[in-house]
Amino acid sequence: MPHIGPNVTLNEPAFIHDTALLYGKVTIGAGASVWPYVVTRAEMHEIVIGARSNIQDHAMIHVGYTSPTLIGEDCSITHRAVLHGCEIGDRVLVGIGATIMDGAVIGSNSIIAGHSIVTEGTRFPENSVIAGSPARLIRQQDNSETNLLNARFYLMNALNYAQGIDRCSQEDLDTLENGR
Repeated sequence: MPHIGPNVTLNEPAFIHDTALLYGKVTIGAGASVWPYVVTRAEMHEIVIGARSNIQDHAMIHVGYTSPTLIGEDCSITHRAVLHGCEIGDRVLVGIGATIMDGAVIGSNSIIAGHSIVTEGTRFPENSVIAGSPARLIRQQDNSETNLLNARFYLMNALNYAQGIDRCSQEDLDTLENGR
């Protein structure tokens, strides 16, 4: 059974795994998913996870001392990512093992490469490809379609997992491929 604290607001998420630990003031949007061993802690400020966003296995989301953590819609926060008091725009993919620190702002349609470290207060515009430690802007390109496709894939998985189905059918994959 997951731990869902008394200050957590669930707005019809698609799936929350049994090992998730959600503490403090956390709002999870419609169609969002929270996967195995995710931990959220918001003792002060708040964490907001936008509609259809997915928080993948072993991700850790905390608030900062002076800032909430805000995640837009249709985002993928991938395995072992750490978000700490930052703001993530819509349709952003945060790569495996990436860390985003207090006061950082990531514009919509961006990709943060795996294992990148976005330092405190760093701001990146929309349509950024970000990589490194410390992270820097590699190039600008609109990543909205690929990021949205990844979010839709996780929504499909979440709806399946909520029904006890842990494999995609060919029909699922065809539907995803055709954008329906």
